[in-house]
Amino acid sequence: MPSNPLPKDRDIWRIAAPMILSNISVPLLGMVDTGVTGHLEDAVYLGAVAIGSTIFGFLYAGFNFLRMGTTGITAQAHGAGDEDELKLILGQALIVSMGIALALLLLQIPIATIAMPLLGPEPRVALFANEYFSIRIWSAPATLANYVLIGWFLGLQNARIPLYIVLIINITNIILDLIFVLILDMKVAGVAAASVIAEFTGLIFAIFCAHQALKHRGGRIVLSRLSKLPEYTAYLKVNAHLLVRTMVLIFTFAFVTAAGARLGGLVLAANAVLMNMLALISFALDGFAHAAEALVGKAVGAKNKKALQQTVRLTLKWSLYVAALLSLFFIGGGKILIRLLTDLPDVIEIASQYIPWFYVLPLIGVWSYLYDGVFVGATRAREMRNIMLFSTFAVFLPAWYVFQDLGNHGLWLAVTIFLASRGIGMHYFYKTRVLASL
Repeated sequence: MPSNPLPKDRDIWRIAAPMILSNISVPLLGMVDTGVTGHLEDAVYLGAVAIGSTIFGFLYAGFNFLRMGTTGITAQAHGAGDEDELKLILGQALIVSMGIALALLLLQIPIATIAMPLLGPEPRVALFANEYFSIRIWSAPATLANYVLIGWFLGLQNARIPLYIVLIINITNIILDLIFVLILDMKVAGVAAASVIAEFTGLIFAIFCAHQALKHRGGRIVLSRLSKLPEYTAYLKVNAHLLVRTMVLIFTFAFVTAAGARLGGLVLAANAVLMNMLALISFALDGFAHAAEALVGKAVGAKNKKALQQTVRLTLKWSLYVAALLSLFFIGGGKILIRLLTDLPDVIEIASQYIPWFYVLPLIGVWSYLYDGVFVGATRAREMRNIMLFSTFAVFLPAWYVFQDLGNHGLWLAVTIFLASRGIGMHYFYKTRVLASL
């Protein structure tokens, strides 16, 4: 019988609370970027930053597997008490992240050449958006390394350091935004430069924390293992599945945006507001998914089935409580939130018609958000990929085709069915694969 104590509620919150706080700081930064450029003399600057931020949002979201994959594998090594493996994982993950960053820097011109026409900005906006892109692309090494280090600390069940990393990045970014744009009048270049400097500032702090953590841990790292490609097989295999899963998820929400655009400009704008509300659900619930990643990974690494079951029960319990609160919030304050996000009367009127979907979306989506964390911790990336592929191409797209005559209501019905499909599929595989493996 495993001797490790079973997780308790405080163990869940010890990880979930810092991650929820760090999630909340992300939209604040976006608001500042929008605010400083929105007060310049020409709207072209606001549009350029919006275009540039969209490109990097998709680009970096695609590489978020570096964070998830590192968390799961690290948590399992932590649970197994394998100090050598913990150090090897960090070294491998940083090397992989630097390889990807180098590729992005070398391919920056082709990436920009492909991305700009897809988003279709007018010539003046495109000019400044290219300026933003050419500066911010140099944040790639720091951004991707930060993904790895945040994932590594989460795998060690340390959520405080990731919180500090994110806060340092975002606070530095906000301060430099104000200095570069409002005082030095650097406009778009100032916003991009602020992001680059902020990411490297966060990385310096993260490396210092990692160095301190490694000094106090046992084990050793065999440098020759870092130069042998077969040693990377497990890490790359997990991350390849996570990459496909993430790309399909990005495709799904890009399709939602495109389908809304075909329904008219006002519907597109209304859906942009509603997608911010969907992001709010994610920000609130992802903290418990992060807790599941760390604690499930530790339980799997220790081959402790009872700890695994207890972790899922507790994280699901708190996720459901928060999801219910979110539903009540949208019932009582959904229209108020829409007015905070936009002051355009037509957009407010249209977006308000679809608020009822958010009465149920938190309670339907909570399962997929939580099980993402469970599967990351269990390093069941292949199953995550397959469920995402099925839910998108065999459920979401057919549902939209069947219900498209309902207009935007049909689109949000398809989104709801998509989230339900993911939750059901992952619950089935949790019961039949994850639990059965211990």
